[in-house]
Formats: sequence, structure tokens, C-alpha cells
Amino acid sequence: MSKAKKTSTTKSKIKIEENTDTTWSKSPMMEEKLSFFRINKQAKIPTFSTKDSACFDLSATLVEGDEIKYYGSVQNKLLPRRVSFDINSNRYFVQLNNMERMLIPTGLIADIPVGFSIRLHSRSGLAFKQGVYLTNCEGVIDSDYVEPIFAMVTNISNVPVKIFDGDRICQGELVRCEKYTLNESDEPPAQKTDRDGGFGSTGV
Repeated sequence: MSKAKKTSTTKSKIKIEENTDTTWSKSPMMEEKLSFFRINKQAKIPTFSTKDSACFDLSATLVEGDEIKYYGSVQNKLLPRRVSFDINSNRYFVQLNNMERMLIPTGLIADIPVGFSIRLHSRSGLAFKQGVYLTNCEGVIDSDYVEPIFAMVTNISNVPVKIFDGDRICQGELVRCEKYTLNESDEPPAQKTDRDGGFGSTGV
């Protein structure tokens, strides 16, 4: 291989490696940029935890005097809970009790590229260690949604959990949306494989 070709190959590799440390797409085929507007100056811009992370981390933004909306474990009425201050850690927090459903603000508005959506997922460590996970299992944010982002969380443990300002509360993923139409069919679909039966037909 000539010296010129070696130099060109090296530069190409360096360019791809530089892009993996940003919020640009990890794919060298297409680069999409996801931008965030901070409603509060202390809100954290999402980051990737590692070079090859599929998702970025979103953090709680809890401001003094704010009231966080939640539903109690046996209530069907939306209630407010004021953000408190913890003197030991010198941080603001909100308490999430057993089986409560709460909207945790991130303090961010996303500018999602057309043709994409953001999918919100629970954080494995938070769900396993503290029992806090996304109530709706997966949140979907459409590209035409330009309002504040909240993480809807539930505490399934038997003890109260304190969520502090700046805590990583969930993870997000930029997902390409396929275009398709919704049509009515005059006939039921034909069997496509050797599968025989409906719900639960493949066993336990």
C-alpha cells in the first residue's frame, strides 16, 4: 500500500473515532444531531455513559419550591409534593413512596429530528437496586412534541426512595420511525409460517 493510501485510511479512522464521543449518531452512514434546550440553568444535558452506549442518560431537575405531580398508591387524584432539602447531602430531593406514580422533571425540551422519536427506558441499576422504574415501561416522545420532558416513575419497593436533583432517572434512545399506512383488509391474513394456534400457542 502506498504512503498516500495509508495516510488517507488513518485520517478516516480518526474521524470516525472522534464522532463516537459526541451526541452524533454512532453510525458512519448517517449523522443525526439531537439538541436539548435547558428550561432551568441547572438542568443537565444528556450524555452517553460509555463510548458505545446505545442510550443517553437523563437526569432529574428538582428546583426549590417546585411541586412534583404524583398519584398515590390507592388514589385516583393528581396530587402535588413539594421539593425538599436534605441537610446531610446539601441537595434538593423529592420522596417517592411505595407504588406511587410520579412525574420527574428533566428541565429539558428536545429538538427531535423529523422522522425520529425518543424512546425512554428504565435504568437497570435504579430498577434493580431501588425498585424505581418507568411506569409505562417505555416512553415515546414524537418529533412534533416540543414541551418539557418528564420521566414517569413508580417505586415498587417496600421503602420510600429519595430522588435527588441531578440523579440519573432514565435513559433515552433516538429511534428512526418507519413510514407506513393503516388500512382495512377484507380478508384475514394468511398463515405465514408453520405456527398453529393463537395466544399462548407456543407454550410457556
